[in-house]
Amino acid sequence: MRRRKSYTAEMPLMDHLKELRKVLLVSAYAIAFGTVLGWALSDYAYSYLARPISGIDEVSFITTTPLEPILVKLKISLVVGVVAALPIIFWQVWSFVLPALKKNEKKYLYIIVPNSLILFVCGAAFAFYFVLPVGLKFLLFAGGTAVESTPFVTKSSYLNFILTFVLSFGLVFQLPVVLLLLIRLGFMSPKTLAKYRKWAFFLILILAVLISPTPDIPTQFLMAGPMYLLYELSIWLGFLVARRKNKELKKLETKGEGQ
Repeated sequence: MRRRKSYTAEMPLMDHLKELRKVLLVSAYAIAFGTVLGWALSDYAYSYLARPISGIDEVSFITTTPLEPILVKLKISLVVGVVAALPIIFWQVWSFVLPALKKNEKKYLYIIVPNSLILFVCGAAFAFYFVLPVGLKFLLFAGGTAVESTPFVTKSSYLNFILTFVLSFGLVFQLPVVLLLLIRLGFMSPKTLAKYRKWAFFLILILAVLISPTPDIPTQFLMAGPMYLLYELSIWLGFLVARRKNKELKKLETKGEGQ
């Protein structure tokens, strides 16, 4: 794929806007094409997303309006389209952002973006395969011993729930990327993170309560646990990043003295 021409800070604003317009148009076309493909795969995609709840015998799907099935199919098609178009979207965003950066800054995006994507997928997979089955059973049957009832779930409400659930965990797993970037840029140090780990644990618990897509305590702890482990991982990786940064600074100082 052809790279977009490089531009500098002196580039006129209208040219920047034209480049941004091109990024948005190409991304939109890619999503539209992926959505057409997603229409053919939407039934398979929904059946896969419904596995955590379809495995519960007592739960049944229902539709409450005539438009609900077609709207769910459209939404699933759009989700599949966005996922299928991600490589093109990333390429367009990178080709727009990278030329505006200095050479020594570009390498950070090449490291950060792939790792951020991997962590997002790991967070989504963790939510889908481990947290969601526990959360669904708790939510659907909490209080069932007091009043006997049969759970019925609409297809649209379940789709909205699972997308919010998976997205929340995917974003939470971005914590190491954010912290390591702050350490690399000098806004934070691993020693500071280690010093305030008790406060961090307390704040992570509050954050898990606030952003958790479900109000049940087990799900909130299943979100807070990985967050704190990722925080601890960020501290240890932060020491490696800080050490490497110090070595680079010493090399630059040595070169400067040599000249």
